[in-house]
Amino acid sequence: MRFLLLLASVTIAQALVHVPLMRSKTLRMALQERGLLGDVLRHVQDVYSKYAPESAGAVSEPLVNYMDNQYFGRISIGSPPQEFSVVFDTGSAELWVPSVSCSSLACTNHRRFNPRLSSTFQSTDESVSISYGTGSIKGALAYDTVQVGSLAITKQGLLLSETESFFLYYSHFDGILGLGYPSLSVSRATPVFDNMWSEGLIPEDVFSVYLSSGSSSVVVFGGIDESLYSGPLRWVPVTHERFWQITIDSVALGDQVFACQDGCQAIVDTGTSVIAGHAEAMKGIQKAIGATADVYGLYHVTCSDIGSLPDLTITIGGAQYPVPAAAYISQFSGSCTSGFQTTAGPWILGDIFIREYFVAFDRSHNRIGFASAAKS
Repeated sequence: MRFLLLLASVTIAQALVHVPLMRSKTLRMALQERGLLGDVLRHVQDVYSKYAPESAGAVSEPLVNYMDNQYFGRISIGSPPQEFSVVFDTGSAELWVPSVSCSSLACTNHRRFNPRLSSTFQSTDESVSISYGTGSIKGALAYDTVQVGSLAITKQGLLLSETESFFLYYSHFDGILGLGYPSLSVSRATPVFDNMWSEGLIPEDVFSVYLSSGSSSVVVFGGIDESLYSGPLRWVPVTHERFWQITIDSVALGDQVFACQDGCQAIVDTGTSVIAGHAEAMKGIQKAIGATADVYGLYHVTCSDIGSLPDLTITIGGAQYPVPAAAYISQFSGSCTSGFQTTAGPWILGDIFIREYFVAFDRSHNRIGFASAAKS
């Protein structure tokens, strides 16, 4: 705020040019005697009003929808800014983008960060490896300014990939921005969202996600946009502060319960496109919807059967969240595939579920809220 103080000092000095001061008098008394105090105070107030930052508000970051399979938005890194497309991923906690030093084929068709072009870049000697469900990266930890919408986070930890698995060659995004808890961070760098909050850039320690099959998907940092959902927003507690993990009461297809009769754990994951569950339960569900596997492990169903297939109903916190067949079956080029996969860990409620239900992630109370997503 040095600029503000200098402006105020200049104004006061100008007002006192012709005012002889007795050593025993305060500046305020002298100004008041000459009838100048009110003018000076009003001027100082005007200066502060003009240059003081606006109060923080929630910031919406629009997302690009690629075939209902990948959702990503824009960020920039460095000074001057270098732009990247990233998945805002609640299933991880690291921010990474490709580096100009990356030698992998997967980096050749994506934007790459050049540290030499950024005046705010800070390097480290720390090397970090991250594995995802469908790929892995290895790179170096660094710090720089990261811009998300109108929010500028200074000295943000990030990984600059130097090698990437071949699978990422086919991704339509450059990198990933993790929104998981700090305990999930491999590098131990503070995640982007935590820095948004600690630096006072957002009014609430909350972010929310709205995914659609159209062009209106968005992540809201610092609040909840009530226009993005209908009905009540129901909250459930986070059961393990690492992933955004909750308890599922049951998973049923039609009237038949296939899993979690006694409760089970699930992760709400914006970085996963499917709904994933335990092998035995998923085997039964795939069979019940008439899905058969091909040589690549994809499960196909007869497209004409979609209208007659039952809802998958996931019960959370005593409330039922039905997912219709039109949502859990993907149709592309005359082929229809199941959106169910297996996982050995907690269940995963990915984009198939989130397209049906607006989700709010509340760090201040360690809870997740669900409501019916507004129709786009």
